[in-house]
Amino acid sequence: MEVQHQETENKGKFYINDGNEAIAEMTYSKAGEQKIIVDHTEVNDQYRGQNLGLKLVTAAVEMARKNNIKIMPLCPFAKRVFEKTAKFSDVLW
Repeated sequence: MEVQHQETENKGKFYINDGNEAIAEMTYSKAGEQKIIVDHTEVNDQYRGQNLGLKLVTAAVEMARKNNIKIMPLCPFAKRVFEKTAKFSDVLW
């Protein structure tokens, strides 16, 4: 299961599909050119416990590093991941 990324002018999302069905999704809003605000993470109940939420956050961190962007995790799940994962602190806003 591969994390995919989709972005518009003001918003974006990282998501994982199983066939044609979205099973995990993390959404964000852009706050200027160099910042994003993660506002929601959701994993289908059938897929919980498989670290899919962590995969979504990790993909966002990798994108942020590549593009010199900072992340503000307003979503409670993403915020906990950032608090527990010191190696993500370089992109924390």
